[in-house]
Amino acid sequence: MNMLRHKVLVLHGPNLDLLGERETGIYGRDSLENINAGIIRCAQDLGLDCEVHQSNSEGAIIDLLHSARGRFDGVVINAAAYTHYSIAIRDAIAAIRIPCIEVHMSNVYAREEFRHTSVIAPVCAGSISGFGKNSYMLAIYGLKDLL
Repeated sequence: MNMLRHKVLVLHGPNLDLLGERETGIYGRDSLENINAGIIRCAQDLGLDCEVHQSNSEGAIIDLLHSARGRFDGVVINAAAYTHYSIAIRDAIAAIRIPCIEVHMSNVYAREEFRHTSVIAPVCAGSISGFGKNSYMLAIYGLKDLL
């Protein structure tokens, strides 16, 4: 019997391609490649198909969100700095009508005040922050329950 598997899109925003090198005291020493491998393993263990992308470009992130319609059942997004001011990404999340989970590796509420505001949170199904690379895995678990 061939069961339909849910598909999940994971999006990493700006500067996350430098994980393992930048601000290791905040983001840890794991590279994005290693984190992606863990995300894909976690999704597979839960019976989900997973595709992962990273972009430093706001427009590319919006294009990926738009292309998710009809292809993916859920999205995990770490919009990074765009979280705090990108109305365009917020509007794209609202427009696609696919459950999205907002993720941050650091506890944004324990950092600079400007990081305390998320313009995307109100259009996401949930938000997870402060658990390092495990924030992504927690989001995958949460998304699985929503699907």
